[in-house]
Amino acid sequence: MQLAREVHAAAHMLDVQFGQASDFGKVRTNNEDAMGSFIPSTRQMARSHGFLFVVADGVGGLDLGEVASATAITVMTEQFAKAQSGAMLISLMPRLIEQANSAVHDRRLQPQYRGKNMATTLVACALRYDQAVVSHVGDSRCYLVRNGRARQVTQDHTWVNEQRKMGLISAGEIPSSESRHVLIRSVGPEMFVSPDTTALSLQPGDVLVLCTDGLHDEMGEAEIATIASQKKDASQIAHELVARAVEIDGGDNTTAQVIRVRSVEQVGMYRGRPYRLPV
Repeated sequence: MQLAREVHAAAHMLDVQFGQASDFGKVRTNNEDAMGSFIPSTRQMARSHGFLFVVADGVGGLDLGEVASATAITVMTEQFAKAQSGAMLISLMPRLIEQANSAVHDRRLQPQYRGKNMATTLVACALRYDQAVVSHVGDSRCYLVRNGRARQVTQDHTWVNEQRKMGLISAGEIPSSESRHVLIRSVGPEMFVSPDTTALSLQPGDVLVLCTDGLHDEMGEAEIATIASQKKDASQIAHELVARAVEIDGGDNTTAQVIRVRSVEQVGMYRGRPYRLPV
């Protein structure tokens, strides 16, 4: 079990507490999940860049899943740090995923990996001022927990979810489907990828949970909400979410990042530029 430090931003602006946990599970001997973050070191950077949290779940076996997920996380966090000051998150986030996709795709062409499949899911959440922007590819998810209820922000890029949207199967049939893990979109296999991106307005007390399918396959929204709504450190909550999923099944690597929003900085927009609202 890996637990990360907590992070506190300066008061009177966007204030975030963060924790994460990951576990091999009971079956796997290696962990193909990866996670990363960018935490601004100054108040100025919190306003110019913001926070970034990323979870990836490597697929493809033969140890290449962990190469794909680690590559994607590295590109996302490094390029977010290098992004232009004040860049619009709604356009920046999918662009970063496209860069991560190119990096994973290029690694497949290296001599030691040639001829092998390499892919990963990816879910990323950037926070700045009073907004979160979530961008993802695959079936790693983001949940927003507010007032004791969890809402799934992302929609899985899986074959069964497409069937559900077309009315061919019901939502209740998905958990028992043998093809529920078949991805129709992932980072790496194709030269180009199309992430889905969503913007959320944040409120103090909100909790965002980023997780791999090792967690959400085992736990419904109600149980995720119950654990995430506890008055505990974000690290403890991440640990509990992962431990509970492994306890239920443990057949897969399981990873969670937990982001608790303690305060936000409300801004208005003028000609695409944010400005502080009078308190």
